[in-house]
Amino acid sequence: MTNGIYTVANDVVYDQLVALLNSIEINTENIPVCVIAYDDKLEKIRQEIATRSNVTLLEDSAIFARWEKFSAQIWQTHPTALTTWQARGIQGVYRLGMNRRYCAFDPDSPFEKFIYFDADVLVFNSLEFIFKQLNNSDFVVYDFQFKDPSHIYNLQSSKLNDIFEQSRLQSEIFCAGFYGAKRGLLPEKQRELLISHLNQGEADILYMSAPNQSVLNYLIMRSGIPVYNFALNLPENQRTGNSVTSPHFENRNHVLFDKGNRLTYLHYIGLNSLIFQEVCQGRNIGFPYRDLFLHYRYLREPEKQPKFQGKPKPYNAPPSLLTRVLHKLGLHQS
Repeated sequence: MTNGIYTVANDVVYDQLVALLNSIEINTENIPVCVIAYDDKLEKIRQEIATRSNVTLLEDSAIFARWEKFSAQIWQTHPTALTTWQARGIQGVYRLGMNRRYCAFDPDSPFEKFIYFDADVLVFNSLEFIFKQLNNSDFVVYDFQFKDPSHIYNLQSSKLNDIFEQSRLQSEIFCAGFYGAKRGLLPEKQRELLISHLNQGEADILYMSAPNQSVLNYLIMRSGIPVYNFALNLPENQRTGNSVTSPHFENRNHVLFDKGNRLTYLHYIGLNSLIFQEVCQGRNIGFPYRDLFLHYRYLREPEKQPKFQGKPKPYNAPPSLLTRVLHKLGLHQS
């Protein structure tokens, strides 16, 4: 296969994966999708993939081993990450399964050119313009993360501006929830060179709270791979947002528009996967563009869509007085 889409998933994000796959099926050119196994919790994922001729599951232990070893080597260079995570009860690299997205670069991976989406995404538009740009660029993004580098790098590190000029930080950083790239982009010798840079103190700039996102930005930028961002290259009257935090998108027949322009994708960034699980189980929790998520989640089985009554409880509602008191007394379990 030449072109394809990757995502990373397990049964925890099953409902979000179904919504993503349905949105791709309806709104794109029937592009092959490969689901990278986050871990071995895959019972529902396997059943879902079996119903879809265009979707496969990647669970190649040899490929995983290569890239998980690389991820471990990266964080072993960091002065405090592993001990900090261990103190929080995390063994090894925090959310190591998300680093399996790097498998898309492996020479043995399925797609020559690919688009990666996090599972908490809905796709609304053709992706041909992304693949077309990959004819001229090795790495393509479409987001506004460059406005907030604090979730990419450790801004308190004195080394940051020695490694990357401010102009690069303002134009090259990206959200790791979506990007287009090519197989073979980070060969073994380049990975070894990157580890040597990190071992010389550069690991201090990595952001521990979003390890896969921070590392991927570092790998691409430190390798000198040009980042083509449609948010910076499209004319202002053609570009769109993509974040669930933007309240102004217009829903037209289950597709979002930003000031008349059709969104490429919507990223439910910052929303815990448990919120989606609970909503699909019938709990009336409100979050931005909930109806849109439910439409795509139950596109194939609309009769199963939950019916809610009354006003939804906001997903980010502050805890009740009783909950706060129980927390203070150490009696609250959730």
